[in-house]
Amino acid sequence: MSNYAQLVENFQSFLDEKADPRTREWFLVDSPGVLFTILASYLYFCNIAGPRMMKNKKPFQLKGVLIAYNAFQVVFSAYIAWEGLQGGWLHHYSFKCQPVDYSHDPVALRMARACWCYFFCKIIELLDTIFFVLRKKDRQVSFLHLYHHTIMPFCAWVGTRYLPGGHGTLLGVINSVVHIVMYSYYLLAAFGPEVQKYLWWKKYITTMQLVQFCIVFVHCAQLLVYECNYPKSIIVALCANAIIFFYMFADFFKKNYGEKKKKTA
Repeated sequence: MSNYAQLVENFQSFLDEKADPRTREWFLVDSPGVLFTILASYLYFCNIAGPRMMKNKKPFQLKGVLIAYNAFQVVFSAYIAWEGLQGGWLHHYSFKCQPVDYSHDPVALRMARACWCYFFCKIIELLDTIFFVLRKKDRQVSFLHLYHHTIMPFCAWVGTRYLPGGHGTLLGVINSVVHIVMYSYYLLAAFGPEVQKYLWWKKYITTMQLVQFCIVFVHCAQLLVYECNYPKSIIVALCANAIIFFYMFADFFKKNYGEKKKKTA
């Protein structure tokens, strides 16, 4: 037990030493244990507790809740995108190489706060799946959906605690722009069939997501060629994640839109 305790202590020291002192005490960032508890509870509810609870119940409609939730996500995503642009990418950042500014400069702090908002948004987005379970939309609770909603909060937590700024934050800005469009679609769809029949552009949201992964991959992969004061390990992880997401979303697009197109033809 002493060896195990020493191992845990060493690991905790490593996590603390590498953390950005500006953000490591922020809400939900101070300890990985809280995040892992949230994600474990999320997966347990979506895979076991939720379906068991809803087994003999009628699906909830949640129309008002969904309208309010999706409207909030549109506004919050727009705010994050704007803060990310004003905090760096619109005026101060280089698309070729952008290290993290760990100073207390107002612009650097603005980007750090934008990173935390993005992380917190990923936590809120766990409600997407919970709403699917409560509405008994079991087909929507796919491996892709669960993987995406589990890995993104963790990646955003790492970014906020250790790299709240710099090259990797372009992902958050682009992703927030995509989510403005996506949650706008969900907002309109929540009004019911009388509006849904006009929503012909759902598949283009997936197209935007595929383009997003390509941009992120190219933007990050260049640092494998150019020297930049940004961790290579994080760049490799971002590139790998972009490839994984591209493959899964491309497969989703093919199954949901490619085959329908063939059948129609």
